Amino acid sequence: MVRKTFETEIQQVKDNVLVLGSMVEQALLDSVDALKKRDIKAAEKIFAEDKEINKKRFEIENQLMILIATQQPMARDLRVLASTLEIISELERMGDYAKGIANINIRMGDTPLLKPLIDVPRMANKGVDMLHRALTAFVNEDVETAKNLPVEDDEVDALYNQIYRELMTFIIADPKTIERANWLLWVAHNLERFADRVTNICERTIFIATGELFEVKSSDDEFWKQQNK
Repeated sequence: MVRKTFETEIQQVKDNVLVLGSMVEQALLDSVDALKKRDIKAAEKIFAEDKEINKKRFEIENQLMILIATQQPMARDLRVLASTLEIISELERMGDYAKGIANINIRMGDTPLLKPLIDVPRMANKGVDMLHRALTAFVNEDVETAKNLPVEDDEVDALYNQIYRELMTFIIADPKTIERANWLLWVAHNLERFADRVTNICERTIFIATGELFEVKSSDDEFWKQQNK
């Protein structure tokens, strides 16, 4: 009976992690959309609502602490609980990247965008798609997806590099554009870091399922060479 109760409560925790993930996904998409439209009021709303993401994270953390204190978890259970603590921490930080983009939008004020946003929304959409699949893999303990998903971060990195090169051409052509270029470069940086944290979630999913904890990053890492021998 105790074990059944524990498993039920773990499932409730996972459901809450999905809710938190959904909040983070929406915040990122909304922050980029607000920037694209230069909608300051929408950006202020996103900035303020980051408190709800933080609140949800602490709610889940409290659930986990109660389980650790009352359910006498076994070794595998502890992996699940400890890894979930790490994952919600990653999600909170990912929410901070959305908040950061909203803050940039606010600080820009009436300053127009240096260029239309094309690759920035692509980075956001890719990052959100990766996060969504990573959390699904976490809930299902899908090791195969968790191992293969991080290689897609290369696509986000390629978009970041493309944005960087394009912004540098604007600066070289007209040094007066450096401030507006820097705004967009920080936005792209936040999106690149957002996708990087998806890899951390995948690592924790692998740890839960296998007990092995190691870094997985990109297609040219030693991990991939070993896995594809």
